Amino acid sequence: MSPDLQVVAIALACSAVAALTGVPLLRLLRARPLWATAAVLCVVPVLAVAAGVIGTARAMFLSHHDLRVVLIVVAVSAVVAAAVAVGLGRPLVAATSLLTRSADTLGEPVYRHAGRLPTAELTTLADTLDATHLRLVESRGRERALEASRRELVAWISHDLRTPLAGIRATAEALADGLVSDVETTERYHRQMLADAERLTGMVDDLFELARLQAGALELALEKVCLADIVSDAVATVDPIARARRVTVTGDTDDAVYVDADAAQVSRALINLLVNAVRHTPDDGTVEVRVGWEHGVPGGGPPGQLDASRAIVAVADRCGGIPAEDLPRLFDLGFRGETARTPGDGGDHPHQPRVRSGIGLAIVRGIVEAHGGDVTVHNQHGGCRFVVALPAA
Repeated sequence: MSPDLQVVAIALACSAVAALTGVPLLRLLRARPLWATAAVLCVVPVLAVAAGVIGTARAMFLSHHDLRVVLIVVAVSAVVAAAVAVGLGRPLVAATSLLTRSADTLGEPVYRHAGRLPTAELTTLADTLDATHLRLVESRGRERALEASRRELVAWISHDLRTPLAGIRATAEALADGLVSDVETTERYHRQMLADAERLTGMVDDLFELARLQAGALELALEKVCLADIVSDAVATVDPIARARRVTVTGDTDDAVYVDADAAQVSRALINLLVNAVRHTPDDGTVEVRVGWEHGVPGGGPPGQLDASRAIVAVADRCGGIPAEDLPRLFDLGFRGETARTPGDGGDHPHQPRVRSGIGLAIVRGIVEAHGGDVTVHNQHGGCRFVVALPAA
């Protein structure tokens, strides 16, 4: 074997023996902190180099003095290299510890941004943790809002159910105890019981509809329909309530506006809006309904220009306005403001459609969004204006 190959073989054997000692060390340190593993990873390669140099030097039969010099140089170099390697690895260990603390506080107010880290992989991991933290915070916010809405809804439904149930119980007890004997009063009690039962049925129907909307189980039978026809039918349905309150419903419709929609579902949403407007408009007031095209929207052209891709139905009432802080929550499930009225404000006819506070407007939003549209509300002089926007056919 040539001398060069002998040197290679000796250096390889000595270095391999030293390097392989790192394998059991790493296994023993699996449950230890990261700094211990990092120290082994830094020191073992240096020792492998030192072992190769020392083994080769001894095999070369150097003089005692030369061998001693080589050993001193290797020892000093190995110590310096190991110390530098450990020192350079400390930022990596510190960054990993920082990421661990960040992961422990994900979603909490005390979460701290990890910032820039020594390697691209750790920086990417830190960015992922930051994005996850934001999603957790948003998710918790939505969860708290939904829980608050659920509590409000349960409270309102419990109150609204109690009223017709108490009426049915009172009239039934009066009839059972024989407190009512004349035919006219008996028939009136029966009509009142039917009206209360109809009210309960309407509440249950609304809750069922909300459950379908929230579960995404609402099946739409889409067809090209004239929006003005749907509005006319809705106005005719609400007319008994409006006449009972001496409220005038006026319309400005465009017969050329068509939408791809489920006519029955859109009609239900518009009836809810109209009943809501009539109930909150003072007696002898006016509710205005307009059907047309949407005007300029952000990204959809200059202000004032008609947008033929979206059809709108605008319902304006004379409720006196809605507090600005309530506007963003008006369509939330279970929400109703301080001035919300009790069920039955629209008249006493048992077959009149009614809108429960905190439910009716939530149904409106659910139906409109299921069609790919949106509904908004803003205050105007003397009242507020609801605008339903639907994709045009």
